[in-house]
Amino acid sequence: MDRLLEDERVEIEGISGTSAGAMNGVVMADALTRGDKSTARVALRDFWQAVSRAGMASPVRRTPLDVLTGNWSLDYSPGYIALDLMSRLVSPYQFNPFNINPLRDIVAERVDFARVRACEDLKLFVTATNVRSGKQRIFSREEMSLDAVMASACLPNVFQAVEIDGEAYWDGGFMGNPSLSPLLHECSAQDILVVQITPMYRQEIPTSAADILNRLNEITFNAALIKEVRTIVMLQKLLGEHDIDIGCYQEARLHHLSGDESLSQLSASSKLNAEWPFLCHLHELGRAATETWLAEHFDDLGQRTTLDVERIFQEIEATRGESVEGP
Repeated sequence: MDRLLEDERVEIEGISGTSAGAMNGVVMADALTRGDKSTARVALRDFWQAVSRAGMASPVRRTPLDVLTGNWSLDYSPGYIALDLMSRLVSPYQFNPFNINPLRDIVAERVDFARVRACEDLKLFVTATNVRSGKQRIFSREEMSLDAVMASACLPNVFQAVEIDGEAYWDGGFMGNPSLSPLLHECSAQDILVVQITPMYRQEIPTSAADILNRLNEITFNAALIKEVRTIVMLQKLLGEHDIDIGCYQEARLHHLSGDESLSQLSASSKLNAEWPFLCHLHELGRAATETWLAEHFDDLGQRTTLDVERIFQEIEATRGESVEGP
């Protein structure tokens, strides 16, 4: 986001985000009502600095040896080990009966949701998962609230479900990570850039309980995106073959910015590492990946799809032991 906002050639009409992506979206929308792209860049940095400062009081931190060796993992942190064990034995309704969530306080302090709802420079969509129905709920900018953002980031083994209008919601990643349909229907821009920070592919087979659970979550969170991308591509192909025009589906050009190569090298426990040096490390990885993507594909914007859907699905079919050219 920081690198895209820095580039004067790029205009962002809409954002669809889940979990951390949802937070980035509302912080950006709030900032755009107060200024311009540079204001949004500063607001994003200030927000994640606030998250890091809150994490300084947490016992879930790297050991001195990990800090000394430059290991970003929390695998040997006593606080992380205790939290991981507790999350497997008791629910958040038991170990956190008062539903204390420091992240909620940070979002409430940093984001004026009245300004977000009034922002006319950015269309915004946040996805959460309805616990009872298992369906996705997409909140538009006009109905954005603190509860909607926290619902989108509600991991069920860590936080209690978020109640909105009598319905309970969990993390939106289960059903839309992120949801692309509102960008197709509500935005006039026909280029959609999917920024993926959940690794699609991992070379190593997970063997520890924590790594197995992490990989299950990654596969689950990617499944919704894979299904939606595949549906869009198949529909476009079908409409093209039959010369039918139904607007947005016909013209959508998909692009893909992935952190697979860098992020797959990090352990599952690093996802709870909120230390500022680590967030800065991730920030630099993101800027570098975006710089590379812009250099390779900026001229393709407005011209063609650059997301290699066939390669992605060939890898998926291969992992299932199925033939891509099967019957």
